[in-house]
Amino acid sequence: MGKRRTRWPVPTYSRVVPSTSGRVLVVDDNKVIRQLIRVNLELEGFEVVTAADGAECLEVVHQVRPDLITLDVVMPRLNGLRTAGRLRSDPRTAGVPLLIVSACTQHEVESGLDVGVDAFLAKPFDPQELVRVVRSLIDAPVGHVRGPGDAEAAAGHA
Repeated sequence: MGKRRTRWPVPTYSRVVPSTSGRVLVVDDNKVIRQLIRVNLELEGFEVVTAADGAECLEVVHQVRPDLITLDVVMPRLNGLRTAGRLRSDPRTAGVPLLIVSACTQHEVESGLDVGVDAFLAKPFDPQELVRVVRSLIDAPVGHVRGPGDAEAAAGHA
């Protein structure tokens, strides 16, 4: 008589967590960075959808309907600042909080503020800081007009 293998029910990992804290669209051309952001946010109960660049972000944003979008600045096809500008000019996405996660220069920060980016997080980032900034932007009161002071406060630096 041979050995029989008993299959125990194993809980499966799902990206869609029932008690989600919100849906985040992560846009970065670096797959490792996308995965790093995704894992850290999913561990905190966020649902995460990813896109490889700004053009892909604009293609999926209306199906995804995110509560927040993270953007890298330097990406092929359409960079993060131009993507932010297009998202702000579309009435359907004008109010979605935008978080730049990138190694930004002061000029890029100023340009981001000009197009309506809500906060900046420098790479390499602290995962706890990422979660804190994402949560604070999603939990901001509806209709709250975010200004440059809010972006600096949310990012913890200028």
